[in-house]
Formats: sequence, structure tokens, C-alpha cells
Amino acid sequence: MMPEREQFAAETAGFRRELLAHCYRMVGSAQDAEDLVQETYLRAWRSYAGFEGRASVRAWLYRIATNVCLTALRRRQVRVLPSGLSGAYEGPDRAPSLVASADVSWFEPLPDEWVIPAGDDPAEVVVARESLRLALIASLQHLPARQRAILLLREVLAFSAAETAAILGTTTAAVKSGLQRARARLDELDPKPAELLEPADRRARALLDGYIAAFEQSDAKLLEQVLRTDATLEATPFRDWSAGRTMCIRMLGNYVLGAPGDWRMFATTANGQPAAVVYHRDVDGVLRAYGAVVLEATSGGVSRVVAFHHSALVTTTFGFPDVLTD
Repeated sequence: MMPEREQFAAETAGFRRELLAHCYRMVGSAQDAEDLVQETYLRAWRSYAGFEGRASVRAWLYRIATNVCLTALRRRQVRVLPSGLSGAYEGPDRAPSLVASADVSWFEPLPDEWVIPAGDDPAEVVVARESLRLALIASLQHLPARQRAILLLREVLAFSAAETAAILGTTTAAVKSGLQRARARLDELDPKPAELLEPADRRARALLDGYIAAFEQSDAKLLEQVLRTDATLEATPFRDWSAGRTMCIRMLGNYVLGAPGDWRMFATTANGQPAAVVYHRDVDGVLRAYGAVVLEATSGGVSRVVAFHHSALVTTTFGFPDVLTD
């Protein structure tokens, strides 16, 4: 007979990636999600002897993971993007505020490679990416935690109402009611989800390449070719954000682009969208990790740019070095 620890690993290891995606959808942070998955497996191991197969291993793990997330969310601020705090910066009567807001718990991106392994079925990959889109996950953070859990369990993970009720320790009637309220609130927050291109689509890659070239060459005209007229631009940890291509380019041209060679970017994917890891040249001429940027690419151009100015994202989340050599 297989030793208990080996049996536990054999039965549960295959669910780690999907549990990580679930925890990320719940809390909006890759690093927090990884910690919560670790806690899930620790609790699962401690209770494994009493599991006895009364439910599927998958449902049992999701019950533990969901309740670990709900407990964590009771003592944490909701993670947000700048557009979730206030209206767009309109200028020009004042300069945009570029002072970091340390009192806000900021939303964070998730690299695709953490949760979408190479070689997966292409149709399943598309579904997985759609459920991790930046706009969707950011909107989910504005739902009450239990409604968020109900929506994810029912509509993303396809658990039945009865299974969801068992996972959350509630009734099927409460699940159905919570799902209705969650759907209604999500429609208010994101009533018309954009038709986004897949990251591998040549049009999406061309838009990402154009955005990278605009920064590396400090060329605002290239941005005009990439951004849609209704594009938005936001960057954590700053509250001010821009709406409309003219305002976006003005913001970047006046305060961000700098000189050719100040920026280096490397293409990747995050949240099922084209993305880039970002480096910036410091006063000593060294290219240092700066953060990441995620684009919403559509057939008409980039409709949204979300930049995350956190250098630790480059090293701890995307696995790139802290410093580049030319």
C-alpha cells in the first residue's frame, strides 16, 4: 500500500494550478494567491486522514481553498485599480498626481505560465484566459466576498448549486440568490466586456510590439498607431488615470516616455492578454526592474493599458532579473 503522504500527493498535486487560478480570482494578487494555495494544501494534509472520500478530491480541495480565501479577505482591503477609485484625470488645470498612494491595496497581474501550462488543449486555454481577463478579475474584487465565491464556483468552475452550497456551508436557495445578485452587480461594473484578441493572434502581437517600440524609441507618434481613440491608461500605485488617446499620449509624452533607451521591455502574457516586463534606466545608467504592463488588444487597437509600477513583480512574479546589462 502507498504511504499516506505519497497517496495524498498523488491525489492532490494535479489541482495546484487551477486552485492557484481560483485563489487569484478571489483575491486579485498572484503572491497572495500562492500563499493561500500553500495554506490550502497544509489544511488538506492535516485533515486528509478524515477525508474518507465523502466528496470528490476536487470538490474537497475547492471547499478548503474557498474558505481559506474567505477567511483571508475578512482582514484585507479590497484590491483595486485606479479606475476603481475615481473618474479619469481631465487636466489641464492641474498636473496629474504622480505620488504613490501607499494607503491603497493595489490589484496585481498574474503571469499566464503560472496557471496555463504549455501543451494544454487550445480550447481549454481560451476558456482559462477568458476567466482571468484583467477587467473581469478587477471587477470581481468589488463583489462581496461570498458572492464572488458563488459566481466563481458556479460560472467559472461549473459546480452545481448543491455542490456550491456544500462547499460554502449554506443552502441551494442562498446560492441561487447570491448568484443573481453577483451577476447583476458584475453587469453594472463591466456591462459590455471587450472582444479581446488572443495573445498569440498576430494582430495582438503587432500591437504589443508597437507599444514596446514606442517606449524604447520614445516615440509618441507610434502610440497613435497602437492606441484606439477611446483607449484608457492607468498605472498603480497612482490614483490619476487617463481616458481617450489624446489624454493618454499627453500623459505619457509629458511625464513618462523620456529619451530613447530609457526603457526596455520584454514581451510576455498575463491575465490571458499581451503583456510586457518593464525596465527603466536609473540615474547611473543601469537598467533596473520597474514593473509590468498588460494590454487589452482588440481588432481596432489597444483599448486599455494597465501598468504596474512594482519592481518586485519583475523578479518575484515574472521571474526576470533585477538588473539588465546592455
